[in-house]
Amino acid sequence: MVERDMADSLSDIFGQEHAIDFLRRAYLADRLPHGMIFAGPAGVGKGTTAKALATLFLCEKPKKDEPCGKCDSCRVMESGNHPDYHVIYKELIRLYDKTGKSKGTSLSINVIRPELIAKAANKTIMGVGKVFVIEQADLMEAPAQNSMLKTLEEPHGRTLIILITDAPGWLLPTIRSRCQMLRFAPLDRATVAKQLAARKIEPALAKDAASLADGSLGVALKWIDDDVIGPARQLTGMIDTILAGGDGAMDLPAWFKTAAEAYAQKQLDRDELASKDQATREGLGLYLKIAADRCRSKLETADEAQGDRLCGAIEAIVRAEGYLDGNVNTALVFQQLALSLAAA
Repeated sequence: MVERDMADSLSDIFGQEHAIDFLRRAYLADRLPHGMIFAGPAGVGKGTTAKALATLFLCEKPKKDEPCGKCDSCRVMESGNHPDYHVIYKELIRLYDKTGKSKGTSLSINVIRPELIAKAANKTIMGVGKVFVIEQADLMEAPAQNSMLKTLEEPHGRTLIILITDAPGWLLPTIRSRCQMLRFAPLDRATVAKQLAARKIEPALAKDAASLADGSLGVALKWIDDDVIGPARQLTGMIDTILAGGDGAMDLPAWFKTAAEAYAQKQLDRDELASKDQATREGLGLYLKIAADRCRSKLETADEAQGDRLCGAIEAIVRAEGYLDGNVNTALVFQQLALSLAAA
């Protein structure tokens, strides 16, 4: 597995100067909002920043806007066992599902109540404060979001609640109005490539991963772990051939099926309780995005006729994504996509 080093302080965060500057100034002025939304593409540093901020917030002897790194709080934070630092994620439902069958596909009120509301009402264990980080906050069901409104409005004691999302529009207006939203931008390709090289990833693989990941170091690392880059190379080659007038469109349904099943198996190897169907659809969506991005990248140098064909291909892929989200039969979705791309 590719190394994913975590930042110890805000100084270690790269490419997010605007968000880091806000957090520094707010911390030094003792005006950190108790509720914040870190919004932006997946894998650009939102979670890393949340942990770095929590390390500073919970430090017993901070040096201005840097954690001391030596106090008891910093030591247990580094070990990953800080009793006042709580990361909340959808799979925690398995702790509360007596049947043991939950796949953890959304954030339920049965997770938010015990993991956030109840713990936020308790006293801090180490005496400095409490931090709660909700991953994929946009997956919170409406009852879960409504249940945390009072906690967001009037947290007990010195508390930070950070919601991490790449789709802030899915959060209820009542949640957004109670939080300060910080935007995180995509990283430039050179920065992603540099960070991959620093992890001693083979240069050609690092270059392709940086190119495909659309400004996301986290996505690039995950795709390398999940063996996505090789199939992505195949797919972009097939798309290039089809758009140039060659054959191959009718081979796409079988290709997508095989690639998505391989992706799903990687997810099941990582988490045996994951939903195979959900993971397969996630893989199909991932490769559709890669195909659409390939078409969009060609628009920059296309003439009018080529542009029309590319726009037709992009529209066909977007329709396929919509059908996939609507749970339309996947075989029919990709047969239709193949016919549309062949026509384009």
